[in-house]
Amino acid sequence: MSHTRERDERRIEAFLDALWLEQGASEHTLSAYRHDLLAWLAQLDEAGGSLLQPAAEALPAWLDGRREAGYQLRSNARLVSSLRRFYRWALEQGECEHDPLADVRLPRVRAKLPDTLDEDEVERLLEAPATDTPLGLRDRAMLEVLYACGLRVSELVGLRHDSINSRQGVVRVLGKGDKERLVPLGEEAQAWLERYLRAGRAALMSDVRRAPLFPGRGDNFMTRQTFWHRIKHYARLAGIDKPLSPHTLRHAFATHLLNHGANLRVVQLLLGHSDLSTTQIYTHVAQARLEALHAAHHPRG
Repeated sequence: MSHTRERDERRIEAFLDALWLEQGASEHTLSAYRHDLLAWLAQLDEAGGSLLQPAAEALPAWLDGRREAGYQLRSNARLVSSLRRFYRWALEQGECEHDPLADVRLPRVRAKLPDTLDEDEVERLLEAPATDTPLGLRDRAMLEVLYACGLRVSELVGLRHDSINSRQGVVRVLGKGDKERLVPLGEEAQAWLERYLRAGRAALMSDVRRAPLFPGRGDNFMTRQTFWHRIKHYARLAGIDKPLSPHTLRHAFATHLLNHGANLRVVQLLLGHSDLSTTQIYTHVAQARLEALHAAHHPRG
């Protein structure tokens, strides 16, 4: 391995360390950046230049080759986004004097609208668990909290029994980058949660002093995969045949808030998004819903 290649690989690791230290990037995110940057290094070995001084046509030629190989525009856009973030860091660190990708342009990729449910479908999904059993009570409480608070599934299954403040009606959520936020529960979710705590949780655990609010097997935290299977099970019971994802109720939470007039920045805070642009996708969902209603019900729609 050449000295230049070794230096470039060390720069990549320094960049990844900075992402982890300063922004709390997850191992999955760091792995994706590492994959993209090492692939770029491999391309530079063939096209010429180094990481900080790539040949002028190296990236356009690589992207053209990827398109011919069947890579989608979205995949190339994500790759360029990774590289640009690295070069912004390199500029801030004084590693280079200009961004070598500053003039590279890609067609804009329209954000994919997330799958969601209308309010009637959400009601049917929430009512699907049989609440005459401790397991059904647990699942009803989980679905209610998920929808009422707009949580990620990973945040929901990670809740501890001391995450709930019943007196104030809020839940303390540990989100991405270990950032905490307080989210209101709402009356319905709080009522189901209290019912579960009275009549369900103790029956599911051998030791209620253990941390998980919603235990899986052996008093341990439930896995995201297990809860995702539960959602799909209840969707079938509710007669919902739309494509679902683990974030479906989170998407519904945001969309329904906006449909009922919530402020976008409030929704951003509730979702735990660090960037408002991430939340703005839901304005497109709400707009699409309004357009569909207009087309279906207006005499000149």
